[in-house]
Amino acid sequence: MKAEILAVGTEILLGDILNTNAQFLAQELATLGIDVYYQTVVGDNPKRLEDTIFHAFSRADLIITTGGLGPTEDDLTKETAAKYFEEELVLDERALGRIRKYFDKTGRKMTENNIKQAMVPAKHGIVLYNDNGTAPGIIMEKNGKIIVMLPGPPKEVVPMFRKQVRPYLERKQESTVVSEILRVANVGESTMESMVKDIIDAQTNPTIAPYAKDSEAILRVTAKAESAEKAEEMIQPVMEKLKERLGEAAYAMGETNLQTVVAKMLLEQEKTIAVAESCTGGMVVSSLVEYPGISEVLLEGCVTYSNDAKMRRLGVQKETLDTYGAVSAETAAEMAEGIAKTSGAAIGISTTGIAGPDGGTEEKPVGLVYLGLSIDGVVKTKEIRLAGSRSRIRERAVYQALDWLRKEMLHGEQR
Repeated sequence: MKAEILAVGTEILLGDILNTNAQFLAQELATLGIDVYYQTVVGDNPKRLEDTIFHAFSRADLIITTGGLGPTEDDLTKETAAKYFEEELVLDERALGRIRKYFDKTGRKMTENNIKQAMVPAKHGIVLYNDNGTAPGIIMEKNGKIIVMLPGPPKEVVPMFRKQVRPYLERKQESTVVSEILRVANVGESTMESMVKDIIDAQTNPTIAPYAKDSEAILRVTAKAESAEKAEEMIQPVMEKLKERLGEAAYAMGETNLQTVVAKMLLEQEKTIAVAESCTGGMVVSSLVEYPGISEVLLEGCVTYSNDAKMRRLGVQKETLDTYGAVSAETAAEMAEGIAKTSGAAIGISTTGIAGPDGGTEEKPVGLVYLGLSIDGVVKTKEIRLAGSRSRIRERAVYQALDWLRKEMLHGEQR
C-alpha cells in the first residue's frame, strides 16, 4: 500500500504552525509497513485542495489528511473527498449529539455552523468519533482507494489514529512490520554507516536504515513477517551483530535517551553524583533531573560561572586560574574534585568552556570545552572542540559530558 500524508491549512502552509502530525503519521505508517512517498501541505483553498486530493490519488492508494474538518466555510476536506468518491454527505445524529455534549461540558455555546462537522458519508464511510474534540474523523473507501480524514489538533489526531485508524489499517496488511532502534553516541551518521556498511548491504529482510537525530546517530532495523513475534526473532541476531561491531558507542535500544541511560546506571551502581558547571549553566543537572527518582543519587549542582565562585565554592586555586585560566584542563579537574569533596559524592563532574559567540582567542577558540571527572577519588579531564551556535555548543557539551560519564561507569562495572 502506497500512502500520501496531506496537511490541510493555510496556517501550516505559512509556517505559523509546526506540522508535527506529519512526523507522527509517517512514523506510524512505517511501523505498519505502509510506504509513504509524498507529504503535502495545501492551504484552505477549494480549487487547490481539490487538485491536490485528486492528484494524490493518482499516485497513492491511501491518503491521510489532517485538518479542514472544522465548522467554518473554509473547512472543506470532507466535502472535497466526497466529491472524489461521488458520495453524499448526511447528518449523523450520534456525531451531532457528541458535539453538543462537548460544548455543554466546556461551558461554551454551540453555534449552528458546528452542525457541519456532523455531516458524514451516506454509503462508503466509517465515522471516527472524537473523544478529544468536536470534529469526527472519517474513512472513505471505494474502488481500491482509501482516504482517512483526521482533525487538525495533534491532541485529537494521535489518540484517534492509535485507537481507531491503526487497527483498521492493520487489518488491511497481509504481514506485520516490526522496527527496533539502536542508539549510537558520539559517532556521526556517515562514520557509523561506514562501520556497519557490509551488514547493511547484506540485509534484505530485516532492513537497516541509518539516520541522525539530535546529537546522536540511529540505526533502525525493520523486519516483515507473518507475526510480530517472528519479526522480533529476525531482528535480534542483526541487532547483536550491530552492537558487537559498534562496541560501547551503541548505548541503548528503543525509545530512550542518553540522560535516562546515565541516570539508570547511577541508580543501579548506587553512585552518588554532584555537578559543577560553568559554560553549561546547569544544563547537565537539568538533564539528569528529568529522570524520576534521581534524587536518590544526585546530591547537588552548582553553577560556578565566575572565578570567584569557582574558588569560593569549589576550592579552585587562584594560582590555577591565574596560570592556566578558567577554561583549562587544570581548572576542570579542580572543579570536579572540589564538588565531589564538598558534597560528599562518589562522582564529581564539571564543565568549563567558551560557548561564544564572543570571548574566543587563537589559543582558546569558541567551542573549546574542558570536562572534569572525579570518580572515587580518581580525577580525569577531557578536552573537546565543538562548533555551532552558543546554544548548540552548550547542548553538545552536556551530551559529551554524559557520554563520557557513561563510558567511565561502564568501564568501572567491567573492572
